[in-house]
This record gives sequence, C-alpha cells and structure tokens, in this order.
Amino acid sequence: METQRRCSGDDGEGERGLLHTWKGYSYSVAPERLLLPQSVLQVALGRNHGVLLVEGGQVFTFGHLPWKQSQTAEFTAPTLESALGGQRVVALAAGSFHSGAVTEDGGVHMWGDNSAGQCGLLGLSSVPNPTPVALVDSDCSPLQHTVPVLELACGEQHTLALSVQREVWAWGSGCQLGLNTTVVPVWKPQKVEQLAGRFVLQVTCGALHSLALVRCLTPQDVKRPPADKCGQCKQLLYTMTDKEDHVIISDSHYCPPGLEQPEDVGRLEVSLSTPLLKTSPSEPTLSSQTPASPPAPVNNNDPFQNVDKQESCVAEEGLPTLNFDLPEAQCSLATSAKCSPYPDEQAVKDYLQKLLDNTQAEKTPKVTKGGLHNLLPSASGLIGTSSTNALNSLVASCASAVGERVASTYEALSLKKMMGLYLPGTLRSGGPVSFTGDVPRAGENTPEHVRQEDSMQAKKSSSTGDIREEEAERMQRRLSLPGLLSQGRYAVHLLSSSYALLLSPRLLRKVGRSKTGAVPLTPLGVSDPEAQEVLPTLQTEVWSWGHGDQGQLGHGDNLDRLQPLCIKSLNNKEVVRVAAGAHHSLALTAQSQLFSWGSNSHGQLGHMESPSTIPRLAKLSEGIRVWDVSAGVRHSLMLADGDCIQPIIYYSGEQVKEDTVECGTQEDREEPSEGYTQQPVLLPFCMNLGFVSTVFSGGRRCVALSDKNVMGFIASLHELASAERKFYCKLCNIKTQVLRPLLELELLSATLGTVNFGLLQTLASRFWHLCHLTGQHAVKVTAGLRHSRNVKSLPILEHPSIFLDSYNEYCSTLADFHVMGGFLAMTKPVLDFFGKSHELLQRLAECTEENLAIPDILVALFSLPMNHLQEYGRLLLKLATCFEVCSDDYQRLQDSCSKFEALALLLKKKLKEAEFTFLFWKSFPGKMTDSLRKPCRRLICESSNKALTLQNSGRFSVNWFILFNDALVHAQGVAPYKNLFSTHHVFSLATLWVEPISEDNAGLYGLKMITPEEMFTLLASSPMEKAKWIRCINQAVDQALNFGEGQKFEPPISRSATYTFYKDSRLKDATYEGRWLAGKPHGRGVLKWPDGRSYTGSFKNGLEDGFGEFVAPNKTVNKNDHYQGHWKDGKMHGVGTYRYANGEIYDGSFQDGLRHGHGMLRSGKLNTSSPSVFIGQWVHDKKTGYGVFDNITKGEKYIGMWQDNQRQGTGIVVTQFGLYYEGSFKDNKMMGTGILLSEDDTTYEGDFSDDWTLNGKGVLTMPNGDYLEGSFNGEWGLGPKVTGSYFKPQLTDNEKEKTRSVKLGRLCVCAEEKWQAVFDECWIQLGCEAAGRGENWKAWENIAVALTTSRRHIQDSPERLSLSHSRTLESLEVIPQHEGPITMERYHAIRLYLVKACDTSLHPLGRLVEALVAVYRMTYVGVGANRRLLPQAVSEIKSYLNRIFQIVRFLFPDLPEEGGVIKEPTTDLQGGKDSGLKHESLPEHEDSKQNIITDQSSFLLSHMVSSSALLLPVLLPRLYPPLFTLYALDKEREDDVYWDCVLRLNKQTDLALLAFLGVQQKFWPVSIYKPPAPAKKQEVLSSTKDACLASAVETLQQISTTFTPSDKLQVIQQTFEEITKEVQSLLKQDFLWSMDDLFPVFLYVVLRARIRNLGSEVNLIEDLMDPCVQNGEHGIMFTTLKACYYQIQREKVT
Repeated sequence: METQRRCSGDDGEGERGLLHTWKGYSYSVAPERLLLPQSVLQVALGRNHGVLLVEGGQVFTFGHLPWKQSQTAEFTAPTLESALGGQRVVALAAGSFHSGAVTEDGGVHMWGDNSAGQCGLLGLSSVPNPTPVALVDSDCSPLQHTVPVLELACGEQHTLALSVQREVWAWGSGCQLGLNTTVVPVWKPQKVEQLAGRFVLQVTCGALHSLALVRCLTPQDVKRPPADKCGQCKQLLYTMTDKEDHVIISDSHYCPPGLEQPEDVGRLEVSLSTPLLKTSPSEPTLSSQTPASPPAPVNNNDPFQNVDKQESCVAEEGLPTLNFDLPEAQCSLATSAKCSPYPDEQAVKDYLQKLLDNTQAEKTPKVTKGGLHNLLPSASGLIGTSSTNALNSLVASCASAVGERVASTYEALSLKKMMGLYLPGTLRSGGPVSFTGDVPRAGENTPEHVRQEDSMQAKKSSSTGDIREEEAERMQRRLSLPGLLSQGRYAVHLLSSSYALLLSPRLLRKVGRSKTGAVPLTPLGVSDPEAQEVLPTLQTEVWSWGHGDQGQLGHGDNLDRLQPLCIKSLNNKEVVRVAAGAHHSLALTAQSQLFSWGSNSHGQLGHMESPSTIPRLAKLSEGIRVWDVSAGVRHSLMLADGDCIQPIIYYSGEQVKEDTVECGTQEDREEPSEGYTQQPVLLPFCMNLGFVSTVFSGGRRCVALSDKNVMGFIASLHELASAERKFYCKLCNIKTQVLRPLLELELLSATLGTVNFGLLQTLASRFWHLCHLTGQHAVKVTAGLRHSRNVKSLPILEHPSIFLDSYNEYCSTLADFHVMGGFLAMTKPVLDFFGKSHELLQRLAECTEENLAIPDILVALFSLPMNHLQEYGRLLLKLATCFEVCSDDYQRLQDSCSKFEALALLLKKKLKEAEFTFLFWKSFPGKMTDSLRKPCRRLICESSNKALTLQNSGRFSVNWFILFNDALVHAQGVAPYKNLFSTHHVFSLATLWVEPISEDNAGLYGLKMITPEEMFTLLASSPMEKAKWIRCINQAVDQALNFGEGQKFEPPISRSATYTFYKDSRLKDATYEGRWLAGKPHGRGVLKWPDGRSYTGSFKNGLEDGFGEFVAPNKTVNKNDHYQGHWKDGKMHGVGTYRYANGEIYDGSFQDGLRHGHGMLRSGKLNTSSPSVFIGQWVHDKKTGYGVFDNITKGEKYIGMWQDNQRQGTGIVVTQFGLYYEGSFKDNKMMGTGILLSEDDTTYEGDFSDDWTLNGKGVLTMPNGDYLEGSFNGEWGLGPKVTGSYFKPQLTDNEKEKTRSVKLGRLCVCAEEKWQAVFDECWIQLGCEAAGRGENWKAWENIAVALTTSRRHIQDSPERLSLSHSRTLESLEVIPQHEGPITMERYHAIRLYLVKACDTSLHPLGRLVEALVAVYRMTYVGVGANRRLLPQAVSEIKSYLNRIFQIVRFLFPDLPEEGGVIKEPTTDLQGGKDSGLKHESLPEHEDSKQNIITDQSSFLLSHMVSSSALLLPVLLPRLYPPLFTLYALDKEREDDVYWDCVLRLNKQTDLALLAFLGVQQKFWPVSIYKPPAPAKKQEVLSSTKDACLASAVETLQQISTTFTPSDKLQVIQQTFEEITKEVQSLLKQDFLWSMDDLFPVFLYVVLRARIRNLGSEVNLIEDLMDPCVQNGEHGIMFTTLKACYYQIQREKVT
C-alpha cells in the first residue's frame, strides 16, 4: 500500500481508515463521517464512549467520559490522549465504561471506571488517564518478568489480555474472569490456568461473559486417558451396580453450578435444561420458546429445581408430535435383530412389541405434547426404581431371557438397535417415524450445505477421547430430532456418550464400525507443513465462561461457568473470529457462516430463536458470505460479500430512535421498547461508504472503516478476497454434498476396483488439502483487508510454491483417475445415490449444457480448481496494474501472475492428454488393456495407420507401435487370426535411443532403435512420418528423463536410468540403475541380481570396469562374499579386497577374476581353529613365488618360495621356540639339504626328508664346539638316531675347528629375488612391461591419472581426507622438472618430491613403500623376530634401496647412478676446503653433507649421489622398529655385559671416573657453570657427579632418538664438537686433539650417556652407513665410538 501511494504520486491523505458512524437500521439513518488528522486503524466502542487508534500510534477518545475529572456529562468530540504521548499504540479495547491500549513493546495502559477492578489499579474508583498495568509472571521464579501483550478485551467489570505466549490473563470482578479465586475484585492480572498450554488466537468480552478462540490441540497434545473422576470434587462420575441380574449404570454425580468439570469430562457434558433441542448446529433446530416470550427466571440457589422448572415449561409448549407406525417399527427392529448372537430372538421381539404398546398407551398425551423425551426415565425414576426405566427394563429383560449375567454387553448392542428406530436416515427411505408440527422447510432458514456435514469431521483428532466423542456424537445426532428432549440429569446424550465410554473398545468397534471404506477427508496431518507455518489454522475451538443466564455461553443451559469450557457444537466448524455483545455471542467461520447464541430479545442473533443456548446459524440469504462481524449491546453488525465487489453491511438487532438519549438506564433494559429486526437486514447506505474493511459495534453505535479505491488497488484486494471466499464455499459444497457421500457408499470399492478406488481416495485427500489451503488463504487475505491491506503480505505472492504444488499434485491425480476410467466407472454409484436428475451436480459443476453424461459432469466438477488458477493469474495481473512498471511490487506481482498462468496452461494440457488417452483406451482392441493401462501413462502417438513398420518382418506379421510418455510398445500378431495382437513388448523410454538412418537410393525412411538388449530398424511411410516419429520419441524420452519441455531437441546420449535385463544370460533378471551410454551401462551404477548378488561401481561398455563393490551371498554359511576393488572387462582386475563368507580376507592384486600378483590372505581369527596369514606372490589364484606364511596355530613362520599353494624351493622356517631352519623344500615339506639351529646354538647341517625330520648324512654341532658327523634318522626333538663319529675340536688342531663354523644365508632366497611382485606392480602402474622398459612421459602421465582418479574416488566416499593429506595431494599434482642436468637445487627438489610421494598411498611410489613396510613387518615381527634373521633383514633393506633407486632414476633419467657425483661450481678459490668443511657442519643438508668431495684443481664442490642418502631417510623410519628389535636380540649378550659395566662405573664421582679412565688432569674441569646462576661458577669437588662435560653427554644421548645412520653420525659429530668447545674454554686456547688425549675423554662421555643398546646402535650404523663416508671424518668418529663400546666391556673396576 505504501508503494502504491508513492507510485500514484498522491499525498495519501484520507485514502484509508475513513470512519463512518451511525445507530440503528432504518432507511432514515445516515452515517456520520468523523474527520481526523490521520487514518483510523482501529476503533473500540463502549456503552457511551469510543476509542480510536490512528496512524502513528496515537489514541483519541470520544463520547461520554465521566472518569475525566474536567469533563461534563455532554458528548465529547475525539480528543487526543496525551498521556500516551511517546508511546506507539498498536491495539485498543473498550469495555462498557473503561478502555485499554497495548503499545508496540507489549505494555498495557488502562483508564476509565475501576469500581470493579477492571483497570487493574488498586485503590482507585476511576482512572482518568491511561496508566500502565504490568502483567507479572510469578511462575518464572525467582526472576519475575513482565509479560508482553498482543491484544486486550474489555467487558463491563473485567478485562482480558492475550500475551505473546498466547496465554490469557484476567483482572476485575465476576465469574467471567475464569480464575480459581474467591477474592474479588482481582486487582492484579492473573493467568487463566484452565487455558494454560493451549494456543489462544483471540479473546473477546461480553458484559458479563468471556469468549476465547483457541487452536485445536495436535494429536501429540491429547494422549491423556479419559477421566473417570470429577475434576473438582474428585467423586466417581459413573457408578455401576449389579442388582438381581440387572446392571444399572448411573451418572447421578452432579457438581454445583460454577464448579466446572475439566475438558475431558466436559466432552460428556450435555444439556441439563430444556433449550437443548439439538446438539449439532448443522441440523434444523426448533425453538422451545416464541421470540416474544421472556426467558424463564433462573433460581441459582436450587439448580435442581431450576432444571425441573425449565423441563416442565418446555413440556407444556407446542412441540412436534412423533407418531410411531408400530408394525413397521416391529419389522424394522426384527430385521435389525437378526444378527444378534443370543438364542431367544422371538422373546426379545415379543417383549419389545409389548413394551412399545404399553408405553404409547400410557404416555400418549405427553408424547403428543412433549415428544419422545417422556419415554425416557426421569432422574428420580432412575435412582428410585429401575423398573420404570423403559430402555433399562428392555435391556434387563433381554439379558434375563438369555441368562446372561453381564448385561452391559447386550446393553450396547440393544441400545444401538433401539437408536436405529430414530435414525434420521430412515425418514428418507420410508422409515417408521413421521413428523407433524412446525418442521422447518428445507432451505428456508438452514443452508443445505451445512446439513451435509457429519461425524467425519471429528476424525481431525486421533486421541482416544476424541474417537469416543465421535462415536458418541454419531449416536447423539440420531437422537437430536425436534421433540426428543433430555429428561432430568439422565440426558439422552448420556445414553450415547457415557455408555460409549464405559463399554470395552472392542465392543464399540464392533457396534459402531462404519460399513464404508471412506477415506477421512479431514486429517490434521495432511496439510503442508510450510502452509501451516505461513497460513492461519482452521482447526479451532471456542471456549466460553462467565454468566450464562441468557445462554450466552453456548453450552445448552443457563448456568454460570467459573472456568473456561469448550463449546463442543462449534468444534470442526472452522471458527476464525468471535465477537460478544452484552448478552449474546457470535462466531464467524471460514465458510462465511455466522453462528449466534445468547439473548435474542431484540433480534440481535439474526434468527428467531429466543433465547438460544447453543450456537445456531443466522438467517441470511443464499450466497451472502459474511467475513467480518461485531456485536453491540443489543445488535450485531455483519460485513459480507454481495453481488458486486464492494462489501455490504447487514444489521440485526434493535432499532434506535434518533432522539434517544445515551444513558445507562436505557441501555440496561431488556424489554424491546422499540422495533427490532426479525432477521438481518441490509443497510441501504452501505454502498455509499466505499470499500469497507472492517466494522465495529458498541453500546448502540455502529462504526465502519472504509478505504478509497486509489488506482483500483483496494477494489482488486477486495475482489481477490471475495473470490477466494466464494471458491472455498464452492469446494466445501462439493466436498460435503458429492465427495463425502460417494465415498461412504458401501459397494463403491467393489464397483471401482482396487486401483481406481485407491486413486479416488488420493483424489479426495488432495481435494480436501486444496480446499483446506483455499480456506486458510481466504482467512489470511480477509485478515489482511482488516489490518495491513498491503500487497506484500499476500501468501500467494510470498509463498506461491505452496499453491502451485498443491494444484499440480491435485491435477495429476485427477488426470490419473480419468485415464483409468474412474469417472466412467462412477456412473452407476452416482445414479444410485443422486437418482436420474443431475441438477445438483450440474449446478455445482457450473455446467450450462444440457443432456451431459454423468462422467462428463464429474470431470467438469472436479476440474473446477483448474479454472481458479486462471482467476489467480487475472487478479494478480489486475493488482500489478495498480503499481508503476518500474516498482518491485509490480515485478513480483507480474512474476507470480506468470507462474500461475503457466501452470494453468500446463494443467490444461495435462487434462487434454488424459482425455486423449482415455478415449484411446476405450477403443483399444484385445486384452492388453489391463496390462498396459497405468494411471501415469499417457498416449503420444500410435501407428495404426501403418505409418511405421518393422524392417524385415514376416509377410503375414502385423506390427503396431504405440508411443506413450514412458514407454514404446511393440505389439505383434499374425494377420488372419481373430486375436490380431497376440504378443507385445514394452521398451522403457529412459533406455531407448533413436537414430535416423541416412536415406539411400532405395528410398527407405529408417529409424534405428537401440535398447539395452535389442537393436531393430523401423521404416516410416514418408519423410514427414519419419521426422514426426523422431521428434515425438525424442521429446518423450526427454520428458521421461525429467529434463523438462523444450530444453533440447535431442535427449542426451549419456543418461541415468533403471533397467531389468530379460535376455542376457549373465545378467538375466538383473536390474541396473545408473548411467548409460548408447544402450550400454557406462559410468557409475548399481547392478542387482534376484539371487542377492549386487555390484556397485563403474561400468564401461556394459561391463564392470573401474572401482566397484561386489556382494555375493554364500548359502552354505548364510553370509555374503564381499569384494571391493578394481575391475576390468567385467572381471576383478587390479588391487582389491575380498572378504570371503568363511571369514578369510584377501587384500592384494587380481587378474581376470583370480588372485594374481602380490597379495595377503588372512585365514581365520586369533580365537578360531586355524588362524594364519600369507603374504606374497599369487599366480592364477595360487601361491606361487616368494612369500611369507605365518601359521599362528603352530607358532611357525615360513619365509621362502612357493609353487601351486605348496612350499617349493629354498626357504626359512622359524618357530616361537627359537628353532631356525634354512634349506630346501619340496611338496610342502623340508626335503633335501638344510641347516637347523636351536635356541642354544645346537646346529644340524645335512639332509631332511620331512618337516623337522633328519634323514641322511649330516653334521650335528654342539654349543661347546663338539660335533657328530655321520648318518641321522628321526624327528628333531624326539631323539633322532645317529650312526657316525663324535669329535672334540679343542683336542685336535685349530684348522679343523674353523671348518665347523656354519654360515647362514646360503640356502635361502637372496634379497634381490624377494618381493619381486611388489616392484612389478609398481612398474606396471608406471606403464612399463618390466623394470625400466617403458616411456618416461607415459610414467608421469600414469602418475597424474592415478592421483586424480584416487582423489576423486576418495571425495565420493564418506571418509574425509585430512587437511595435510589434501595439501600433499595438491602439491603432487604438479609434476617436477624431470629432464635436464641435475643441480643441487634440483637434487633437493627431487628429494622433497620423493618424501611427499612416499607419504601417500595414492602415489605409485607411496603404495610401493607402503607394501614394502607391510611385508617387512610381516616377515620380521612376531615369530619372525629371530636374531638369526638379522643379516637377511639388513640385506633386504639394501635391496629395497637399490630397486627403488632404479625406479627413481627411471622417473628422473638425468640423476647420476649410484656413486655418481653432482658438481657445483664455487666462487671461493681460496677456501675450497673451508667451504667443504663448512657444508659438512650444516644440519639442513644432513643427507648430503657426508657426500661432499672438494676438487682443488677445478674448484668444484662435488656431491656424491647414493641410494642410501636419497631414500634411507624415507624408508628406514618406517622399518626401524622391527630392524632395531633384531639388532637388540642379536647383541643381547654383549649389550648385557656392556650395561653391567656402565652401571658399575657410573657409581663413581666425576673426578674419580676421570682418574680411573686416565684422562689427563689438564682436561679436568676445576669449576662448572650452574644453570640457575650463569654468572657464578661452582667449584668441582671430589663428590661432584654427572656435572663434567654435561652438554656433550646430553648430545650423545640423542643418538637413540634418531633413525638413519647419517642422523646418528651427525649426533656423534656434535658430541665431539661439544667436548672440544668445553676443553678449549678450560685451556683458554686453541687445541688439536691427539687420539691418546681424546679417547679417555670420549670414553667418559659414553659412560655418562648411559645408552642402553649401544651395541645395537653401533652395528646398525656400521651395516647401513653410506660407504662414501667410511674413510672420512665421520668414519673416524664412528670408529672411536665403536672402540669405546668394546673398551667398556673389558674395563674391570678394582
């Protein structure tokens, strides 16, 4: 609206909020215009005053204001309330003599009369000016906070406030507060606890009563069991007594008036007084009093007397008479009793006949006058003698006749049959009940569409209480005929509801089970969650409390209520607004119906009932839709839709004379002193007021707020709201008068069939959803008219997807139902229900044509919502024209208009396609209809005109091609036969490719059709037909793939689809879902077989290719085989992991579906019978080549050659008991020459014939050197037999002893032959057939592909890469320079690249290193940790270095070979040597500092290249744990001796140890620096320990924290430097060491360093040290350390 003002260029003054006021309804009345400086937003009227809210939040008051101290009794013009200055008011309320305002921050201000505490201010009788009143929530202890308020409502003596939390607060006086308090007045606002926890939408106040509009509880909120005790007095609500085979159920419990039961019990409440003539407001109602008769006086002191008086009063009035046709009644009852399980049916019928005869004879005068209610017992009769109770006597007699003790079961059944006598439905079919008296004529005062609503509405709540209530309501409505009144406190409602609650749920289901398969049309959960958030709810309840003497509470009585109580008759009526007059109440529904109840002394209810204690429909002409309502003291004002867009106003109530003085005494009179309306009358002047947005009433005054129609904007808004209200009423009429009755037909399911009935249920559900959405939207737009009148708040503009999706879903279901012939099948049920006249259907469907068939009428009827889409587009476009083209509002409206118009065209096209398809199925020949007809299938074109034929088809064969939106059907047959098309095949469009064939000289117009398993050619009759079919097929395929319409002419050749194979032998009955390319699976996909096998992964040309997972069930063990890895040409090929169902796991290489290459097989688990692990080479699924087998059960490990799963060739066996065998194997046995060593060094060298079995010549050497030589036979450890000679070498010459030493390693696999398969796979990954045979550029290309593919695969997997790993991969994607001369800079770049490559298994080099680490640990960990394997472990590492270095040189061809040099020019001619020494001490070049050679002649700095310097820093840290363990085992004895000496020598003090080691005294430190005080020196005493050379000691200790020999040598060098530095500081001069001086000092440092496994460290350095540094400075330092180690072992402390 603001935008529209700006765009129109007007100043906006007086465009909206124009205020008109008047009194009464006569033609002489002329509204008065009140002029104010700003637009009026809200008006609140009291008895004699009013309050106005204008734009800007200012408040004006007018009228008689006695609380203003300066005011006289005269009428006051609108005056600004200056006390509210600085506050922006957003809502107003006015009571009879006080007012209230709500500010934008939720604050409350009150002023006016305060005699009853209604202003909430203690100690003041009146409040002259607006004064703040705080609502303090004491529940939020200890910090109490003020509750913000949304709106206020004021009565005569009380005030209600609705908080932001949707809770109700009250203060003032009277029972209308709804508070549990006895102290009045209530000065401090208190919360109404009865409504706590509910979502209150609106509150309003009458003079002495209150109303609240509450959102219904969701099914989750109402899970409480029904109460069996009174909520107030805690007594039992029902009692059951067993007396002489009679079971008496009584509800004689009664609470005094005002002590109300909680809601659960309130559900059972029924009228305790006569005005309750009907409980459902949708049924015709007859009054018990004439409009002129005054209400019966109420005696509050004796409620029982009051009730009885009212009953007697009504009983004397002229009510309709019920005459029973007893023979028909008897017949009807007999028929209904046939299903009784009790034997003596005739006794029941005879007794019932007698009972009815006697009862009619005795009660005839009362029945004629008082109706059927006198057949029922009075309260005294029930409590006194049960024999006078007709129904209970009937039940008891029936129970007695069949000998049943438990009468309650039969009571429910017989009650159901008894109630059947009064079923309203029997009237239609000639039942036994006929009426005489003042029965309302159909359509006269009660709209037809209200009557159709039934108990289906009650299913909106899923709680047990609501289900029982619905069952009770269903029986209650059958008793709600005119004249059938309640008798005393034992009401008719009790017979239904209380019995329904007391009987078992099983019986209730049996008795009350619906005989129809109707779908519930009103579920709570159907609505779109998004719509629930942005649109107002229609699931509401009305609660009332306070004084009820005029029936204004709507509970069917005149009792007061201290607590809020739900008005059950308004449930499911979709009340959206409530209003309250002085003594009457109004409720406006979403269907624009107005319910009214309470005092009708001046016709203010809009109907002739006087008074009405339950809500009834106001009498309005047909087509009048009320959308706003207000109530004065004795009148009601209604704002409604008329014939034109402009709203009209109806008035109902007293006429006011122009000279009437406004005073309290006149207002309080109830007798109609002047004229009043018999029913609502149209105010003639309303058309002159313009577009009225809302109406207000109070006292005798009426006010209307109207808006000017600037640029047609207001008119367009009103037209949109009016159209929406009208459309909602139309949809509700269709739902209640057509859809619901049809769904309740018993044989509908059988008539339509399962599919069509299911579609009809879906259609009904979506129709209701659309209806509900329309109602919500109508309420929202109507509320917008009353408040913002802003285009931005339109839901259709803010959330168009809610509407578009709902219409689209509804139309799709409608089209599906039509295609399946649903409307045609409904012809008979419609004829049976509606008869041959279709006036109702034609009127609802808005059909003007005559003689339309029923299916056509139904199609038109259910297609009405599609027309409303066009109406949306038209109205949005009309709204858009009210704005400037350049404005944002115009653009948004235009966009929304386009969306709705586009959808309207699309849905119209959908319905046309459905009609076209429906007509096709009607004419479809043969029996294929049932198999091909589907709800979503639409016909596009077909070749019945022989426009398309199959190439090379038989002479007599007939081919018919039918193109649907999801499939191409090829029907075949033979011409002469009667059944022309005997077979057909369906080709899914998602897997159909069509290619035009170029026309050759033969003039054939061919189309090549490609499907996953077939390929055939179709011939068209002409080029036009060919182009037509190609276009239609491509468009159909495009739409089937969900690419939308008009996106492209040809569908993509690569697509995603699902297909089930039926021909292919390998894939028969398997279903593939994934990517396709030209008829073949290609890309990612899932393939599943019926037997449970499945493959998920990549495909290529129809075969599994790439990475994938395969699962195959193993029926033997009832588990699955699972493979995850690479595939090629449909077979496992490459690296993968296979988990067998028996528990075995193979992780390695495959080829052609078999294990081939390097792999590891784990068999069993540690706790199973035979756990083992094999890692090595496989050939065609068998262990062949080098491998390691760890038999965990036996505790043996085999390291050697294999062939065909057997140990064959040379190998080593070590056991957990320390046995070591090295030799030859044959047929999986130790056979041939071998060497066997035990833990104690006993050695056998000779022939073997089986495992651990000696057989043949050999030599057995003892640990002491003695040996046996001869022939051996027997198993080792079990006493083998020996035939030979025994020798003692120490007694013979020394030469013989030397020949007996055994050399290990001669009879095992050499290091270069080990793990050849691992290196072969690396070469294959680099694209080489064998080692070094390949192209360098291709290797780098394969590396790039491997990195990219692996990285993409990991990104698709759920496992996430670490940040460091991702960065490593990113850096590896940059290929380093691998051609050209190698410089030191390039050398370091290569070294850095190798470090990164070996850090990730995605790189071929990284995978190689990972595999080598795995096999190395597998070999030398566990049982393999045998000291005799150390030489092989060392040689294996050296072999790794050589072979990896070969791969590195292949990648970097210019890298020098092993021992080659990289020469770097130096500019320092004088300091070549110095430069070299300098470089040698740089820690950052630790891998190359040992490899520096200085050439003095050429002044070049040369760096020697070696595999150990380049690769050992990468490899050794990963292999260090098992390797160092072997060193520790091998040097265990020497290290023990060394360690014992270290411990003994370290007990000495520094000076003693220096003297003992022979260190010269000049090297003894006199004083040392202490770290806490570096400036001070501490003298070295004789007792000082571990203080001398401390820095050198700490440096040497770091040798145990390094891995590579170069790092360890660097530590030794730094130790020497630390010693030199300390000695030079001691001598205060340069000093050159001699070995005699250096050795004792270094020996001291080694001792003090206390290195535990120094021998292992020394041997590791010696074995793996780079050969080029052995003779350099590092070599000398290492030799010194080694000498110290051996010297320490020989030291003896005396």
